[in-house]
Amino acid sequence: MTANKPQQVSTTQTVLFENDEALILKLYTLVYLFFILGLLMSALKLRIAESVKDAMRAKASERLGTLRFLQAAIKQKEIDERKDVTDAEVTAIIEKQIKQRRESIAAYEQAGRTETVALETAEMAVLKEFLPQAATEAEVNAAIDAALAAVQAQGITGNPAMGKVMALLKPALAGRADMSTLSALVKAKLG
Repeated sequence: MTANKPQQVSTTQTVLFENDEALILKLYTLVYLFFILGLLMSALKLRIAESVKDAMRAKASERLGTLRFLQAAIKQKEIDERKDVTDAEVTAIIEKQIKQRRESIAAYEQAGRTETVALETAEMAVLKEFLPQAATEAEVNAAIDAALAAVQAQGITGNPAMGKVMALLKPALAGRADMSTLSALVKAKLG
């Protein structure tokens, strides 16, 4: 008697047994693929997914809505680019969402819609949870000075230097500093 095949069985039972082995092999393969894909998935995306589950359990509908909207924006970017997004790209999406909330808050405040301002502010607070820790003023100034020195070493000054400096600062301070504030600081130092 061999270990792989049953001793005395009908052909129908043997076929079922072989199909079960194939099914088990396919299941193991799927589990392995999901494991590998899970490892490749952005850590920030996983944190957002876990927060969605936590919000569902806590029945926090406002938080859940914000997180689902963020997941939809991430998914849209993945579909548009036909690839998984990295943590840096997820951070850029979150920054964009926060910027939209800031603009909405300003518009609603002008219109006197205080209840909508409160909702937008709450959504912005949820989104900020997923950004990296904000850079200190000293870190921002040091990064600006380093970028200015690098650009001036290339011999670029004036208005063209502004774009070059911002191009150096954006990846260095992505998600850690507001780019419009950063731009104003750079303009003041160049100016």
